[in-house]
Amino acid sequence: MTKIAIIQEPPVYLDLGKTMSRAVELIAKAAGEGAQMVVFPEAWFPGYPTFVWRLPPGAGMGKTDELFAHLQANSIDLSRGGMSPLQEAAKEHEVVIVAGYQELDGAVSGSTLFNSCIIIDADGTIANNHRKLMPTNPERMVWGFGDGSGLNVVETAVGRIGTLLCWENYMPLARFALYSQNIDIYVAPTWDSGDTWLATMQHIAREGGCWVIGCATALEVSDIPTDIPYYEELFPNKDEWVNPGDAVVYKPFGGIHAGPMHEEKGLLLAEIDVSAARSSRRKFDASGHYARPDVFSLRVDRAKQPPVVFD
Repeated sequence: MTKIAIIQEPPVYLDLGKTMSRAVELIAKAAGEGAQMVVFPEAWFPGYPTFVWRLPPGAGMGKTDELFAHLQANSIDLSRGGMSPLQEAAKEHEVVIVAGYQELDGAVSGSTLFNSCIIIDADGTIANNHRKLMPTNPERMVWGFGDGSGLNVVETAVGRIGTLLCWENYMPLARFALYSQNIDIYVAPTWDSGDTWLATMQHIAREGGCWVIGCATALEVSDIPTDIPYYEELFPNKDEWVNPGDAVVYKPFGGIHAGPMHEEKGLLLAEIDVSAARSSRRKFDASGHYARPDVFSLRVDRAKQPPVVFD
């Protein structure tokens, strides 16, 4: 059995340094509970930019620009070792970490942000980094588009893991690309929640014959620092749950295994039998005996797509 821990605690909103310190503490706590895998929600580092849904795209553009600058200053640059604290924590506690974060690519523009998800193996090495292929609706005001280079299922100390972020999980071909790589644990960090999202997680568990982990950031207005720009305008209801979290684990071929953890903070812990994923696909294997390659085919370009190539 493999014990997993889903983090349903808020970050220190828009403060990367304090958020990273909190993450290291939470990883140690999860490891102390026996967890071998720790999962953080979408954009947890340094907090999901919920302001894009609360400001009008035209009239609020100047305000969005100002908030974006804060977000940009607190995003993670892998080319500068920005994930080293998590890598060190993974190695120290011998845990696999899956973490949603906002990535600044200093090796290219140094300005555009990406909604990314990293998989760090238990020895501290980066096993995969996936950038969200299609930011959702107003998210496109703050995030660039990813490419297929991170559309991988990778071998880790706890099994084969793949990730898609939030509404990428509604993209049938992206899901199929993961199913076709012998996936054990499908992780879906998100900002979504509620019955419709939980139904999606249930569907993927049945369709993919894999363990499915869904998690969003449990966040109340009281968790957000009052000194962020336009705080009063963005969060007038001081009793609001901005996001209820709804961390959940579904079994291969469907059925709730743990959660959902609704409007509650803490760790959702669950023990899973990773081998159950592959055996569950006897009945339905989307990329195996149900694939019908004589009728359907999928080509995935996993090459990096740099905006400039210097000869």
